[in-house]
Amino acid sequence: MIKINLLSEGKRPTAVRRTRPASFLESENIALYALLAALLLVGLLPSAAWWWVKRAEVAANEEQIAAAQAEVDELAAIIREVEEFKAKQAELERKIGVIHELRRNQSGPVRVMDAVSRSLPELLWLDRMEMQGQQVTISGRAFNSNAVASFMDNLDSVESFQEPILRGMQERGDIYGFTLSFTFTNPPLPDEQGGAEGEPGAAEPAAAVGG
Repeated sequence: MIKINLLSEGKRPTAVRRTRPASFLESENIALYALLAALLLVGLLPSAAWWWVKRAEVAANEEQIAAAQAEVDELAAIIREVEEFKAKQAELERKIGVIHELRRNQSGPVRVMDAVSRSLPELLWLDRMEMQGQQVTISGRAFNSNAVASFMDNLDSVESFQEPILRGMQERGDIYGFTLSFTFTNPPLPDEQGGAEGEPGAAEPAAAVGG
């Protein structure tokens, strides 16, 4: 009896695959990895360069900011000193102005009394002279009315005196009692040392003169 194996005959012969050596596969993998690494490196280089440039710019900006801040701090200290100096200068000028004003006010009575004494004519003397602010009131006596008129003319000739006004005159026998008033302005203080501000009695606001 003959046996025929149909299964074996019906199958087509399969091609025998040739396997590559392991060393070749490893070489291909290494090359692929190297290619990927190279591509990755090429892709990262611009980013790394951009990051490096930006980092350098940030560092430079920080240095500039620090230098500018130091300059601002230094200038702020100078500005404070200048402002303090200006404030002290303004205060000093104010005090100097007050001193000058006080000196003018103090020298006023002295100059008024000196001018009045120089304006006294003969046959006339003063009983009282009062000063209230810029107003001067004088009371006195004379042997005749002409002496009173001459006294008023002399006062009117003083540059810092306004025209005197006769407030009243009474005849008492051979004596004429009179009262007159005028206003005055403080002339500027002299610049030379030893001027009117150093004269004695400058602080007296009122005076009474008798003769």
